[in-house]
Amino acid sequence: MPLQNSSIRQTRKRFMTTAAALAGLGVVAFASPLASDLVPSALADTPGPIQPTSPNRTIPDFVTLVKQVKPAVVSITAMIRPDSVGEGEEQGMQQQSPFPFPFPFQMMPQQRQPVEARGSGFIISGDGYVVTNNHVVKGATKVTATLDDGTTLQARVVGRDPKTDIALLKLNSTKKLAFIELGESDDVQPGEWVIAVGNPYGLGGTVTAGIISALGRDIGDGPYDNFFQVDAPINRGNSGGPLITQDGKVIGVNTAIFSPSGGSIGIGFAIPSDIVKTVVTQLQKTGHVTRGYLGVEAQVISQSMASALNLKPASPDAPPAGALVANITPDSPAAKGGIKAGDVIVKLNGKAVETPHTLAVKVASIAPGTDATVTVLRNGVQKDLTVHIVNQSTASNATGGGAGAHGEKIGVSLSPLTSDMRQQLGLDHSVHGVVVSDVQPGSPADQAGLRPGDVIQAVGEQAVDTPSATVTAVTAALKARHAVLLRILREGQSLFVAISLDGSSDNAPASPDDDNQ
Repeated sequence: MPLQNSSIRQTRKRFMTTAAALAGLGVVAFASPLASDLVPSALADTPGPIQPTSPNRTIPDFVTLVKQVKPAVVSITAMIRPDSVGEGEEQGMQQQSPFPFPFPFQMMPQQRQPVEARGSGFIISGDGYVVTNNHVVKGATKVTATLDDGTTLQARVVGRDPKTDIALLKLNSTKKLAFIELGESDDVQPGEWVIAVGNPYGLGGTVTAGIISALGRDIGDGPYDNFFQVDAPINRGNSGGPLITQDGKVIGVNTAIFSPSGGSIGIGFAIPSDIVKTVVTQLQKTGHVTRGYLGVEAQVISQSMASALNLKPASPDAPPAGALVANITPDSPAAKGGIKAGDVIVKLNGKAVETPHTLAVKVASIAPGTDATVTVLRNGVQKDLTVHIVNQSTASNATGGGAGAHGEKIGVSLSPLTSDMRQQLGLDHSVHGVVVSDVQPGSPADQAGLRPGDVIQAVGEQAVDTPSATVTAVTAALKARHAVLLRILREGQSLFVAISLDGSSDNAPASPDDDNQ
């Protein structure tokens, strides 16, 4: 050790002497590490541990923000028809009874009483328009909203959109009300601070804080899921309440939680404000929502497919991005715009398309009757194609699921059984068919008991694998006898559904929960 210390002192002395000499020549010398600290050049470029840097900030104070936004947040109470309450629906419902359970005597059958549902909402205009969740007011016969100051106002349901779980209400008020603006959800990033304001468990005016945990979550709740995941505590009754950024703008509508216990475990989901804007604008104008239709069947791109298609990912370990076109609906906007099977759709109107689900969400948000630019990769070459988006509800093969001799529709929307859809429904690759993505209320399919999520496996005795094949088979059956028999798979159980265009379908399929022998 003494020798080592002496050697170091000699090295330092030589360095200081050299530095002094250089200084006399007008040359600036920088201190150099000792030989023992030098790193071989081969190791100099080796990546080290990630060392994040962030601005020196303190924990945000939300006091001023909360005071400003709370007057625009309302507690909603809805009286729901009993037949509108589905088993397992989370609506914060409270049904009162004057008797303890179990009641000691057998009671005579009575008509079921309306159920009280509670949720949250927020005012978006001074004249009293309120945004909330569809499931809060679905089947409501009476709706009231309580303001932060305790004032209770009658509310009218202007329109509902079950596919995105958004509803628009109008408050009956004689004065201008405080309101809050919708922000830009496209600008939101994971890690951003947010607050949730709402009515959990009937406790109005509750505020919780957290961060955006993730973007673009698809939880299988609807065909256009694109949720923010947040860790701000959200509980029953928070549904429909706003998710607010530090600049006082609403960037999401709290709508669902993941919880084995029913309470918050830090995994909540909110509908992005950009989707809310599109839906609310249409509900305010017409009371319903129209969606764009392109006419393609697309599938997820696997690693092997990416290699065969010569697709280069953003990084070696990144999953392949894009939607591989498997089929084109005849006479659809895609067919007329020049999109072909085998194309990989990578952008829509300049915005990246990561998956088929992303494509479906983006297409649905485009106003029917407008042109859109679809960027595809074809034989390794990128091309921009212009397509004229049409109304999803009137597209011949998008909603009908088959037509009769006079063009009658049975009222279903069909989707291919893709890998993503198999995962959502818990089906392996041995199951074949097409998925019912939507059922039009009051349609023959609705009257027959067909549900979204059902898998149509056969029309009569003919097995079907694609929406177009299903449409053809249903159309032929309806023209021949004005009725059609479908074999479906629901929650792992095979069932038959008979659909008649004259509305006489009275043999709706039994639920797997029913006593069905």
